[in-house]
Amino acid sequence: MADLLFDTIEREQLCDLLDELGPQAPTRLAPWTTHDVAAQLVLREHDYLAAPGLVAHGVWERFAERRRLALKKTAFKGLVATIRSGPPPGLFRIGWVRRVANLNEFFVYHEDVRRANGYGPRIIPPAEEAALFHNVGCAPWYPSRRLRGAGLELVWAGTGRMITARRGLPAIRVQGSPGELLLFLFGRDAADVEITGPPEAIDALKRTRFGM
Repeated sequence: MADLLFDTIEREQLCDLLDELGPQAPTRLAPWTTHDVAAQLVLREHDYLAAPGLVAHGVWERFAERRRLALKKTAFKGLVATIRSGPPPGLFRIGWVRRVANLNEFFVYHEDVRRANGYGPRIIPPAEEAALFHNVGCAPWYPSRRLRGAGLELVWAGTGRMITARRGLPAIRVQGSPGELLLFLFGRDAADVEITGPPEAIDALKRTRFGM
């Protein structure tokens, strides 16, 4: 169960970086700053009423955004301290939530902050890479659900291990390390991946919005 700790590692490293950069540093989610990211993460774990609006749309989504902006008025250091304190009792302490949803969330936001502030891809320990690749394979059809007219294969570069995210022809192949594949699925344009396939399929991919 060592992978249960990877969400904690990403959480702590992200908090260290937030403390180092302060509230006004850029992120890859422009115009969001680090203060926006901190408010988002606190809302996700501590506001059970608004948190579903982070993945829903319409009225609930707008409600969640109002609550996030209200949280952003809280002192940045206090928000970071709340994040650093770990998941609150309940849902976010459940093992599978920590291994999948929490690890994904903290890894992706960590990279959003790192890469907007001059930090490139990092070397991920092999065990964490394996955990991230497992997560790439957890319902990859959902973040790629808007892709039309092509199949999608996700390949762990250098290993030959492949996950079929969407069946169909022609097929697009996306290769990279597990963390980069996860960033790709979350719609992050900073993902360091190699994309191959027929031109018309790649065009379809470029028109597609990935993520939740």
